[in-house]
Amino acid sequence: MNKLGIRIAEKRKLMGMAQIEFAEKMHVTRQTVSRWEAGTAMPDVDKIVEIADILGVSCDYLLKNGTPENSTARTKGVGKLLQNIRGKTVQLVFFDEEADVDLFNRPCRISDYEGNWMRVIANTKKGKIEKLIPVSSVLSIEIVKEEN
Repeated sequence: MNKLGIRIAEKRKLMGMAQIEFAEKMHVTRQTVSRWEAGTAMPDVDKIVEIADILGVSCDYLLKNGTPENSTARTKGVGKLLQNIRGKTVQLVFFDEEADVDLFNRPCRISDYEGNWMRVIANTKKGKIEKLIPVSSVLSIEIVKEEN
Protein backbone atom coordinates (compact mmCIF):
# COMPACT_ATOMS: atom_id res chain seq x y z
CA MET A 1 0.00 0.00 0.00
CA ASN A 2 1.33 3.48 -0.85
CA LYS A 3 1.16 6.51 1.49
CA LEU A 4 -1.85 7.96 -0.32
CA GLY A 5 -3.70 4.65 -0.14
CA ILE A 6 -2.83 4.22 3.53
CA ARG A 7 -4.09 7.71 4.38
CA ILE A 8 -7.33 7.26 2.44
CA ALA A 9 -8.00 3.91 4.14
CA GLU A 10 -7.11 5.19 7.63
CA LYS A 11 -9.31 8.28 7.40
CA ARG A 12 -12.19 6.41 5.79
CA LYS A 13 -12.11 3.78 8.55
CA LEU A 14 -11.82 6.42 11.31
CA MET A 15 -15.00 7.96 9.94
CA GLY A 16 -16.68 4.54 10.07
CA MET A 17 -17.24 4.61 6.33
CA ALA A 18 -17.26 1.40 4.27
CA GLN A 19 -15.50 1.32 0.89
CA ILE A 20 -18.85 1.11 -0.89
CA GLU A 21 -20.16 4.20 0.94
CA PHE A 22 -16.98 6.14 0.14
CA ALA A 23 -17.16 4.98 -3.49
CA GLU A 24 -20.75 6.23 -3.79
CA LYS A 25 -19.76 9.65 -2.45
CA MET A 26 -16.85 9.73 -4.94
CA HIS A 27 -19.04 8.50 -7.86
CA VAL A 28 -16.67 5.60 -8.51
CA THR A 29 -16.88 1.84 -7.97
CA ARG A 30 -15.90 0.10 -4.74
CA GLN A 31 -13.19 -1.68 -6.74
CA THR A 32 -11.70 1.69 -7.69
CA VAL A 33 -11.48 2.69 -4.01
CA SER A 34 -9.95 -0.71 -3.22
CA ARG A 35 -7.29 -0.18 -5.91
CA TRP A 36 -6.48 3.31 -4.57
CA GLU A 37 -6.09 1.97 -1.05
CA ALA A 38 -4.00 -1.00 -2.20
CA GLY A 39 -1.76 1.30 -4.25
CA THR A 40 -2.39 -0.49 -7.54
CA ALA A 41 -4.05 2.64 -8.98
CA MET A 42 -3.90 6.36 -8.29
CA PRO A 43 -6.88 8.71 -8.31
CA ASP A 44 -6.97 11.44 -10.96
CA VAL A 45 -5.63 14.77 -9.71
CA ASP A 46 -9.09 16.35 -9.72
CA LYS A 47 -10.38 13.48 -7.54
CA ILE A 48 -7.78 14.32 -4.85
CA VAL A 49 -9.68 17.49 -3.90
CA GLU A 50 -12.93 15.56 -3.66
CA ILE A 51 -11.26 12.84 -1.54
CA ALA A 52 -9.81 15.48 0.79
CA ASP A 53 -13.20 17.20 1.14
CA ILE A 54 -15.03 13.97 1.96
CA LEU A 55 -12.37 12.84 4.45
CA GLY A 56 -11.99 16.31 6.00
CA VAL A 57 -8.25 16.57 5.37
CA SER A 58 -6.01 18.72 3.19
CA CYS A 59 -4.66 17.70 -0.21
CA ASP A 60 -1.17 18.13 1.23
CA TYR A 61 -1.98 15.63 3.97
CA LEU A 62 -2.99 13.07 1.36
CA LEU A 63 -0.10 13.70 -1.04
CA LYS A 64 2.91 14.68 1.06
CA ASN A 65 4.94 12.78 3.62
CA GLY A 66 4.81 14.14 7.15
CA THR A 67 2.36 16.98 6.47
CA PRO A 68 -0.03 17.56 9.37
CA GLU A 69 -3.73 17.24 8.61
CA ASN A 70 -4.52 20.86 9.31
CA SER A 71 -1.51 22.50 7.72
CA THR A 72 -1.07 26.25 8.20
CA ALA A 73 0.42 26.72 4.72
CA ARG A 74 -2.68 28.71 3.67
CA THR A 75 -1.45 31.81 5.49
CA LYS A 76 2.30 31.64 4.87
CA GLY A 77 4.40 32.69 1.86
CA VAL A 78 2.61 32.01 -1.39
CA GLY A 79 -0.55 31.35 0.62
CA LYS A 80 -0.80 35.07 1.46
CA LEU A 81 -0.52 35.98 -2.22
CA LEU A 82 -3.15 33.43 -3.21
CA GLN A 83 -5.43 34.59 -0.40
CA ASN A 84 -5.27 38.16 -1.75
CA ILE A 85 -6.01 37.21 -5.36
CA ARG A 86 -8.56 34.45 -4.78
CA GLY A 87 -11.63 35.17 -6.91
CA LYS A 88 -9.83 37.71 -9.13
CA THR A 89 -9.23 37.27 -12.84
CA VAL A 90 -5.59 36.43 -13.50
CA GLN A 91 -3.34 35.17 -16.23
CA LEU A 92 -0.93 32.40 -15.29
CA VAL A 93 2.46 31.89 -16.88
CA PHE A 94 3.80 28.34 -16.53
CA PHE A 95 7.32 27.01 -16.58
CA ASP A 96 7.92 25.88 -20.19
CA GLU A 97 8.16 22.18 -19.39
CA GLU A 98 4.97 22.32 -17.36
CA ALA A 99 2.81 24.46 -19.64
CA ASP A 100 -0.91 23.83 -19.30
CA VAL A 101 -2.52 23.84 -22.75
CA ASP A 102 -6.03 24.61 -21.44
CA LEU A 103 -4.84 27.63 -19.43
CA PHE A 104 -2.12 28.92 -21.79
CA ASN A 105 -2.60 32.63 -22.53
CA ARG A 106 -6.13 32.55 -21.10
CA PRO A 107 -7.67 34.62 -18.29
CA CYS A 108 -8.82 32.44 -15.41
CA ARG A 109 -9.93 32.74 -11.81
CA ILE A 110 -8.28 31.18 -8.77
CA SER A 111 -11.30 29.84 -6.91
CA ASP A 112 -9.44 28.24 -4.00
CA TYR A 113 -6.06 27.03 -2.86
CA GLU A 114 -4.69 24.67 -0.26
CA GLY A 115 -1.05 24.19 0.54
CA ASN A 116 0.76 23.69 -2.73
CA TRP A 117 -2.34 23.33 -4.92
CA MET A 118 -4.76 25.81 -6.43
CA ARG A 119 -8.13 25.33 -8.09
CA VAL A 120 -8.49 27.39 -11.26
CA ILE A 121 -11.60 28.08 -13.34
CA ALA A 122 -11.42 29.23 -16.96
CA ASN A 123 -13.71 29.55 -19.95
CA THR A 124 -12.38 27.69 -22.99
CA LYS A 125 -13.68 26.73 -26.41
CA LYS A 126 -14.72 23.46 -24.74
CA GLY A 127 -16.71 25.42 -22.14
CA LYS A 128 -16.03 26.18 -18.51
CA ILE A 129 -13.25 24.07 -17.02
CA GLU A 130 -12.04 23.67 -13.47
CA LYS A 131 -8.54 22.37 -12.81
CA LEU A 132 -6.41 21.59 -9.82
CA ILE A 133 -2.84 22.67 -10.53
CA PRO A 134 0.33 22.64 -8.44
CA VAL A 135 1.50 26.11 -7.42
CA SER A 136 5.05 25.03 -8.27
CA SER A 137 4.14 24.81 -11.98
CA VAL A 138 3.37 28.56 -12.11
CA LEU A 139 6.17 30.96 -13.02
CA SER A 140 4.10 34.13 -12.54
CA ILE A 141 0.59 35.41 -11.90
CA GLU A 142 -0.73 38.66 -13.38
CA ILE A 143 -4.01 40.23 -12.32
CA VAL A 144 -6.01 41.22 -15.44
CA LYS A 145 -9.13 43.31 -15.97
CA GLU A 146 -12.28 41.29 -16.41
CA GLU A 147 -13.94 41.54 -19.81
CA ASN A 148 -17.54 42.75 -19.68
